[in-house]
Amino acid sequence: MQDEKMQDAKAAGGGLKKAVFAGGCFWGVEHLFSQAPGVLDVVSGYSGGHLHNPSYEQVCNAQTGHAEAVEVTYDPAAISYEQLARLFFELHDPTQLNRQGFDFGPQYRSMLFYGNEDEQAVALELVAKLKTKGYDVVTKIVPATVFYPAEEYHQDYLKKHPGHACHLPTKRFD
Repeated sequence: MQDEKMQDAKAAGGGLKKAVFAGGCFWGVEHLFSQAPGVLDVVSGYSGGHLHNPSYEQVCNAQTGHAEAVEVTYDPAAISYEQLARLFFELHDPTQLNRQGFDFGPQYRSMLFYGNEDEQAVALELVAKLKTKGYDVVTKIVPATVFYPAEEYHQDYLKKHPGHACHLPTKRFD
């Protein structure tokens, strides 16, 4: 189904874009982003560290500096970067430092990796809005770095293992 959506978007002449977010366990982040209209593909992986092509075990043992992250491929004609960033801030708790729920450690930190100045401005504006609403946001807003896809068994994990849940989305902007 995802391949069909990407082919349809490409055939329509759409210039697909990518965005990278880290919001705790990548299984739940991947699952929730994949349900958003306009999102064509989501890949679980690692970003923000110093080791080339890290493994899950290395990331979990805090040896790499990476966070569990997702790379979102989307059609900007169907969903904007701002809508993706808003969803990011609502599908995880951006006030928790180095954890999400029962998962803790630096690999679960909240990070938004921007690809250009416009994306950075969107992210900073959303954080400012959340702060005016009383949220003590700890999300790091940083330039995009290399994204490394996680091992195959992590991809589409919640589709392969129904009944598991990692995140409890919360409306924060409306």
